[in-house]
Order: sequence, then structure tokens, then C-alpha cells
Amino acid sequence: MFNRVWLSQLQQQRSLAVIRAPKLEIGLEMALAVAAGGMKLIEITWNSDRAGELITQLRSKLPESTIGTGTLFNVQQLQEAIAAGAQFLFTPHVDETMIQAAVAEETPIIPGALTPTEIITAWSCGASCVKVFPVQAVGGASYIKSLQGPLGHIPLIPTGGVTLENAPAMIQAGAIAVGLSGELFPKHLVVQRNWEAIAQLASNLLQNLTEFNIENRI
Repeated sequence: MFNRVWLSQLQQQRSLAVIRAPKLEIGLEMALAVAAGGMKLIEITWNSDRAGELITQLRSKLPESTIGTGTLFNVQQLQEAIAAGAQFLFTPHVDETMIQAAVAEETPIIPGALTPTEIITAWSCGASCVKVFPVQAVGGASYIKSLQGPLGHIPLIPTGGVTLENAPAMIQAGAIAVGLSGELFPKHLVVQRNWEAIAQLASNLLQNLTEFNIENRI
């Protein structure tokens, strides 16, 4: 059931904002900015400043959003993230023990994988989806499309090189959603604290993805 809800959210939004915050206060503003732009799926990387505290605050400030975390490397971090209120979990790698721990807590987990073998292994262990990372290094949308024949039943979320421009092509190629970080949060805009401009980038992304919001394929 929890996976079905998660997949439905991904199919509606088609994108996640990935925030790696050097300071909690900045991370809070970054999240509020993309939320103002319409994004409802927000990942706070676990190596952000006081990530757990930031997640807890965002759960309170953005009740309509789904707040998760990423860059988790072990079960202890995973459990701490869930305790802080994380509603979904990303890892940069495939770890069966972590996947099983997340499933036991009924929390969607999305391991990072690249090769077909890694993707299938993650899915077989119980992953909710699989993060294809770094996708641009292996061909971007064309790589996602090439995986659809044998692996079309596995929902994929490409990250690493996804841009405002190529995100629609990733969805068109078969990805259930995409994850963006630096493209949504250009360094100069964060330094300037130009949150209105970042909100507009988020809004533009969602608008670009709307035409590719294909029917449920899960």
C-alpha cells in the first residue's frame, strides 16, 4: 500500500527537488522556494547541515509536501532519518539490508544503481523504485529508453545530469520521475537568496513536464 501511494505521487509530480544544504536556515528557504513553485516532493540529503532537524521542520511547515532524504549509507542513518520524519529514502548504492529495513518500516526506499544487474538486484530486494545515477554519464534519456525493453516494469528515477531542458525527454523515455539538484538551485541564486527566481525555476520545470505526464504504466 505505501508503495502504491508513493508511485502515485511520483506519477503526479514527475520530479523531485534534491537539496544539499550547507546551513539549516538556507535549506529551509530552498525547500520553501521550490514548494512555492509547486513542487511537492522534496529530498534533503542526509549530509546537509542538521538534516534530521530540517526534515522535522519541513514536515511541519509544508504539510502538503512529502519530505524525504537521501545520501544514506547505512541502516543507522536510515533509522535516524525515519525517526526525524523522512517519508522516503534514497541511497547512492544497492544495500539489501537497508532495503529490508526500510520495507519493515513501510517507508519507500529508492537505491541508486546504474547497470541492469544493479537495477534488477535492487528491485528484487524490495526497492520501491530505482534511482539511475549518474544517468547523464551513460547517455541520459537514450539510456533510460534502452532499459525499457527488458526492465520496463521497474520504475526508474534518473538523477545526476538531469536539467530543466532534458527532464521532459527523460519522462518521455520511460522514467517515472526525475531528480534535480543544482539545476533548481543555481549557486548564484542561492548566494543572493533569490528565492523568487528559484520558485520560478520549479514552476517552469513542472510546466515543462506536464505535456509528458503520460498515463499510469505501473
